[in-house]
Amino acid sequence: MSSTNRGYDRHKSDYYVTPVDKIIDFLKAFAEREKNAFNNGYILDPCAGGDKNNPMSYPEALRRFGVTVPIKTIDIREGSLADEIGDYLSIEVTEKPKVIITNPPFSLAEPIIEKALTEVMDDGFVIMLLRLNFYGGKKRYNGFWQRVGLPKYTFVHHRRMSFTPDGKTDSTEYAHFVWQKGYRPEFTQLAVI
Repeated sequence: MSSTNRGYDRHKSDYYVTPVDKIIDFLKAFAEREKNAFNNGYILDPCAGGDKNNPMSYPEALRRFGVTVPIKTIDIREGSLADEIGDYLSIEVTEKPKVIITNPPFSLAEPIIEKALTEVMDDGFVIMLLRLNFYGGKKRYNGFWQRVGLPKYTFVHHRRMSFTPDGKTDSTEYAHFVWQKGYRPEFTQLAVI
């Protein structure tokens, strides 16, 4: 996910490599608030990415952070390193994960979030890396936010992320949005990390 196409080949699935160090920054801040989030069940990354040159970012970051519960992965791209190749939006998840975490294609973020909230276990977490401007938009305000509610937390990354091999950034700030199933806050807790 990136707000610009940096002049290199872009996959139709909107695949960009998420920086592992930025995920770890998020995991540290999140674990301070939700100490038991990764203690049982399993974690699902439904847009896992990864390829012959790059690991799957979220599973790699979770392992480096010391998470020991199983991590299952899905990705739509044939060249992905995911456990299952397919479209998450058309795959039925039969065993409810404790956490669903990913960097979704921005154009599919809403349906991915809504599906994840139905599939995560009660009190489980849905965590999405999104542009901070995901909060904006008349259509989203009158539809999406009314259906799913606000996230419990939003962790805004204070430095712009680079999703490209050249290390350059675009003009967008990113944040990890965290919903907890069954929890519909009136206000989102905001942290800058």
